[in-house]
Amino acid sequence: MNQDELKAVFDQQAPGYERQQQRLAPVHDGLYFQLQWILSGLPRSARILCVGLGAGAELSYLAGRFPGWSFTAVEPSEAMLSACRRRAETEGFASRCMFHEGYLESLPDVEPHDAATCFMVSQFMLDPEVRSRFFHAIAMRLRTDGILVSADLASEVGSIEYQALLRTWVTMLHAADVPPGALEKTHAAWTKDVAMLPPGEVKSIIERGGFDRPVQFYQAGFVHAWFARRLVQQDAG
Repeated sequence: MNQDELKAVFDQQAPGYERQQQRLAPVHDGLYFQLQWILSGLPRSARILCVGLGAGAELSYLAGRFPGWSFTAVEPSEAMLSACRRRAETEGFASRCMFHEGYLESLPDVEPHDAATCFMVSQFMLDPEVRSRFFHAIAMRLRTDGILVSADLASEVGSIEYQALLRTWVTMLHAADVPPGALEKTHAAWTKDVAMLPPGEVKSIIERGGFDRPVQFYQAGFVHAWFARRLVQQDAG
C-alpha cells in the first residue's frame, strides 16, 4: 500500500476510528503509561514531535500530564488530523500544538524537539530502507540525545509464536466470537500491507536511522515498543 492508498484508508476510517480501537484500549493504555515515565525527565517546556498520530490519543495523554509541553502533530490524513484538532480543542490544549497535515518532509523548519513518538506507523513501510530513512527523518527533527519512542506490530511470520499470537490477537479483536476465516483474513492482510518483521530486525532499522541501540520496553500481543536516543553524529542526507 503506497502513501496515497494508506492516507485514503485512514481518511475513511477516521469517523469511527476511536470506537474501533476500544478493544485495544488496554494495550494502548499500558504503552502510554510507560511512555509517561520514559519521557518524565524532559524539561518542563519540552517540545514533542508526534508522527502519524491519527486521532491524537498519545498527544492527549501527554498533554494532560505535562502542562508545560508543546507538541508538533504530523498526520497526512486530513480527517484524522481534524479529529485530533477537535480533541485538543475540547480538552483545552490546542494552543500548545502545531498541526501539520502532511509528512515529515513537508514539515516547516522548526527548532529541534526533545522527543518524538511514532506509534503503529513505520510498519506500513514495506521497504526496510524506506523505513530506515523514515526514522532518519525523525532523528533530524530531534536535538542531540533526543528520545524516540516507537511502537509497531512485530513477529517472525510463520513461526510457532506467530501462529499462537495470531489466534490470541484475532480472538481478542472479536471478543472470542471469531468468525470463520478470520485468522486467514488477518494473516493475508498483514502479509500484503504490513511489514511484520522480527523485533530484532525492527531494532536494527531504527538504529540505522540514526539512533543508539533501541531498548524494548513493552510488548502486548504483536505490539512491541522501543525507545532510543538520537546519536550525536548526524547529517542531513
